Amino acid sequence: MSGLRFILVQALRFIIYGGLHVLLISRLVLFDLGWCFFYLGFLLFLPIATPIVVQLLVSFAIGLAMDIFYDTGGLHAAAAVLLGFARPWVLRLLTPRDGYDSADAVNVHQMGWQWFSVYLTLLVTLHHAAFFLLELGSFRHIGITMGKILVSALFTSLVLLIVQLLFFPVRRGRQ
Repeated sequence: MSGLRFILVQALRFIIYGGLHVLLISRLVLFDLGWCFFYLGFLLFLPIATPIVVQLLVSFAIGLAMDIFYDTGGLHAAAAVLLGFARPWVLRLLTPRDGYDSADAVNVHQMGWQWFSVYLTLLVTLHHAAFFLLELGSFRHIGITMGKILVSALFTSLVLLIVQLLFFPVRRGRQ
C-alpha cells in the first residue's frame, strides 16, 4: 500500500506545482526579462532514488502539460526532459562522501546550503538555457536571451528556495 500512497503523493505534487504555475506564478514577470518556471520544483524535488526512466516520463508529462497550456510547441517538454536527463548526472556529481541514504530527499535542510545551491543553480540554469535558446531559434538576439536566462534562473531559483524553506520539513536526526 505504501507504493500506491507514494504514487498518489507524487500525482498530487504534480497537480499542485503545475496548477500553481499555470494559475498564478506564470503571471509574475520581472522587467519583461525574467519568468519564474515554478513547475520545475516538481522535477527538482523528486526523491533521489527515483529511476531515470520515471524522471524522463514525468519530465515529459509536466513539460507537455505546460506546452498545452501555453501553446509553446514543445519548448517546455524539451527543456524539462533535458533537466530530467541531467538530474542523475548532477546528483552523482554532488554525491556526499558517505553517499546518499535511501531516505534522502532533495531538501535544503537535509543536504545543506552549499549542496542545494549548486544543485539548484546547475539544473535551473541548464533548463533555462535550453528553453530560451530553443525559443530564440538563432543567435540573432543572443544578448537579450542571455539576460533572460540569467534573470529567469535567479528568479526561479529564489522562488524554489523560498518554497523549500517554507514548506519542506526540517529533519533533526542527522547532524
